[in-house]
Order: sequence, then C-alpha cells, then structure tokens
Amino acid sequence: MNDVTTVTVRILDKDYQINCPPEEVDALKRSADHLDSRMREIKSASNVIGLDRIAVMAALNIANDYIQQGDASAQATQSDAGRVDALDGKLEQAINRLRAVT
Repeated sequence: MNDVTTVTVRILDKDYQINCPPEEVDALKRSADHLDSRMREIKSASNVIGLDRIAVMAALNIANDYIQQGDASAQATQSDAGRVDALDGKLEQAINRLRAVT
C-alpha cells in the first residue's frame, strides 16, 4: 500500500494541503518555500495582479532558471569530456614514450 502524508504549505498567505510520500515531505516544503519566495518577489516588483498571473510568472521564471542550469551543466559536461580526452591523449603519449625507452 502506498504511504502518503498530507502536508500543509503556505504560499502567499494561503494554505494548501498536498499529499506526498513521507520521504518527499522535506523536498515539498523546500519547493513551496521557493515558490512562495519567487511569487512574493514578483508581487512586490511588478504590477502583476492576481494570484494566477503571479503563479504563472513564477512558474515561467523557475522553468527558465531550470533550463539555464541544464544548459550550463551540459556545457560543463562537454568541457569536462574535452579535458578527459586531452588527458587521455597525454597519458597515451607518455605510455608510448615509456615503451620506446624500455
């Protein structure tokens, strides 16, 4: 049987009850805190009115952050792969030199 826990989170002074597995409660709370923070930033920094519009703007901002992090991660992975290839080449050269000497 699936265990679920009901968690109450507060976003823009409104309580929401969410069901989630017990092992995901902390992540849910952190996610709700992050969303609340982003929504408050949008509410205070713009003329966006209405909870639904603020939520959409926050979702778009969070999605954009996620995509940018993924792009940066992919670039870092490519860079790391290039470094590994370069090191592999240097090791191969060193091994070949050692073989030539012995």
